[in-house]
Amino acid sequence: MTTPAIDTSADFDRPDPAIVDRLANLPAANIGDAMDRLGVADSAIQAVWPGAKLAGPAFPVWTRPGDNKGIHAALQLARPGDVIVVAGGADESRALLGELIGERAINLGVAGFALDGAARDAEALGEIGMPVFARATSPAGPYKDGPFRLGTAVAFGGVPVLPGDIIIGDSDGVVVIPREQAAAVAEAAEAVFADETSRRQAIVAARS
Repeated sequence: MTTPAIDTSADFDRPDPAIVDRLANLPAANIGDAMDRLGVADSAIQAVWPGAKLAGPAFPVWTRPGDNKGIHAALQLARPGDVIVVAGGADESRALLGELIGERAINLGVAGFALDGAARDAEALGEIGMPVFARATSPAGPYKDGPFRLGTAVAFGGVPVLPGDIIIGDSDGVVVIPREQAAAVAEAAEAVFADETSRRQAIVAARS
């Protein structure tokens, strides 16, 4: 039986950095509201350390549960600012990455990781400032055998992710913005944010 070729292309289109910056300055909840509550990943996927924030184009990795060989391959191809998004089968038994991969990612300029799987070394990842969002934490290490696929469409926390889609993560969780819709979503989310800010100010004023 012939093993299918692994797609190692990193030459997919990425969004306008200015649009990414606009979305990065908005709460994930407002972005989700602007997308009619679609594009919000499973609520179990959360920051592994308090205050972590994630923003950047998706570099998708599809891997066998509990195996991080594909993450090592992705680090050789990801561009500065990319978010490595790992479809790991929602497995919580083995951590796909920890401090060592986090340090390597920082040196490469990777913006962070979104894992439909587990991570470890949560405290250390916070100390070095590498944003990681994961379904769970576990001290158990990963396998390194494969198989994996890079740069292909994946399912992440119940949401489809294509290469170059924008990933935003904050204290509420992770949202996925389709690249082609990014400008429209940014505009709509800014309107949601402005409306909520106005209402919040009105409530504060009424109390004073």
